Amino acid sequence: MLLKFAFKDFLDDRRFKNTTKVNITNYQTLLGEFINYCIEHGVVNVEDISQSHVKSYLIHCQDKGNKAGTVNTKLMRMRAFFNYMVECEVIKSSPAKKVKLLKDDVKVEVFSDEQINQMLNFYRRVKRRENSYCAYRDYMIIVVILGTGIRRGEIINLKWSDIDFENHSISIFGKTRRKETLPMTEKLTKELRAYQTFCKQHWGKGSEYAFTKRDYTQLTENSLTLVFKYLREKMNFSDIRVSCHTFRHTFCHRLAMSGMSAFAIQKLMRHQNIAVTMRYVAMWGNELREQNDKYNPLNNLDI
Repeated sequence: MLLKFAFKDFLDDRRFKNTTKVNITNYQTLLGEFINYCIEHGVVNVEDISQSHVKSYLIHCQDKGNKAGTVNTKLMRMRAFFNYMVECEVIKSSPAKKVKLLKDDVKVEVFSDEQINQMLNFYRRVKRRENSYCAYRDYMIIVVILGTGIRRGEIINLKWSDIDFENHSISIFGKTRRKETLPMTEKLTKELRAYQTFCKQHWGKGSEYAFTKRDYTQLTENSLTLVFKYLREKMNFSDIRVSCHTFRHTFCHRLAMSGMSAFAIQKLMRHQNIAVTMRYVAMWGNELREQNDKYNPLNNLDI
């Protein structure tokens, strides 16, 4: 089967299975690079791809400067494609099956309290000076992520009808397309109520979505990316990436540092596998030890 037709068939299958637009785009980009690489090297049929082709492509990616995490993501996309080809009986076995993931010693970045306050104060100053909707919106996006740990796609699709002010909860459709309910603190509930009132006064009417663009339409992936790009430029932090995911990691980090159980963190972060949660907790093991050394009750006892 020709690679270009197999690739199109695979993408159609993902769409049929209701894969998110973001994941479809990722497949088109990351898997598309591999398809083009094979064709450029004279491999035009799926059946002709071997394990050596997979490995040579991944080495090519490393030579281009791709980090372990990026290479692993590409390999996972390739595995999904080849597994589908096996299901369709185009090939007997996946050439990527025995290719191992790279060891990825990733340090998950989190914001300090000082950095968080610096960003929030920046938006407060802009709002006071300009009475700007966008400044208040961006301020609230940060507050909501820090208060719930929700993902960027969930921020974009958050509607006022999803927010239960009486019961202090937010309903969202997560990665699994399943409706999930997250608790809100009383502080976050008050912040969102005040923001909703401001939005109604600013626009003169109520919007379906909690966060909109300047033209009152729903936020997009690109517009949210620009929000964090603008903030990154204004803050100019040298040691940390300003992104939606960093705020989500900060939420997780604070839960772990508070002593919350891994099971509770898993539920709030909505990790399907607790092993993912434990990976994050393990990353902060040194910090936990430092906190224990500093605050352990035995420190003040004469023993």
